[in-house]
Amino acid sequence: MNPRNELYKIKDNNQAKHLAGFFKTGKGQYGEGDIFWGIKVPNQREVAKKCKDVSMDVVKSLIKDKVHECRLTGLLILIEKYKKADLKEKEKIFKFYLKHSKYINNWDLVDLSAPQIIGNFLLDKERDVLYKLAKSKNLWERRISIVSTYTFIRNNDFKDTITISEILLKDEHDLIHKAVGWMLREMGKRNKKIEVEFLNKYYKQMPRTMLRYAIEKFSEKERKHFLDK
Repeated sequence: MNPRNELYKIKDNNQAKHLAGFFKTGKGQYGEGDIFWGIKVPNQREVAKKCKDVSMDVVKSLIKDKVHECRLTGLLILIEKYKKADLKEKEKIFKFYLKHSKYINNWDLVDLSAPQIIGNFLLDKERDVLYKLAKSKNLWERRISIVSTYTFIRNNDFKDTITISEILLKDEHDLIHKAVGWMLREMGKRNKKIEVEFLNKYYKQMPRTMLRYAIEKFSEKERKHFLDK
């Protein structure tokens, strides 16, 4: 079964136009030039599960494809392979993901794959690679660095989320502000005290979008406390 052919059968031109706008594909925007077929994520997941046994060469061709949904489906297949892999194969998939990171080039591609592969693999390992990614000139590698820590947060491990957030505090891109704020918010759901300590230390330096994302679940009084300072 060819995943690309399966995706082509369910393309939706009207939905494609909507997605092209939603993911900012215009000139000078973060998704400039990306091509959409208009396929919803649940449908891509179905194709990925049907095609989970395709070769890594097929996965590579999907991840390098010019069509957004092909790249995402390739990543979803990679996750399916990772789930069933032994440690040696997991390491190969981890390295494959990093080697092809330049094709993981929109926020949904990062968010739906980085925690499941990068975060999961590094759960019980050294995490130096995340700090290298956090300092990358590539927007999506920086997003991978912080969003990968979602897996650590779910395991009540907050150290790297805090340190990488500190590195990214002065990042100029809105998509990094949102990602850092999101991870701080998720950390706060599990340990609000630690999040508040971070905010008390850095709220004056934080971009407004990052701060708003971080305090989204706070009470109105708490939000006002940080936003009015």
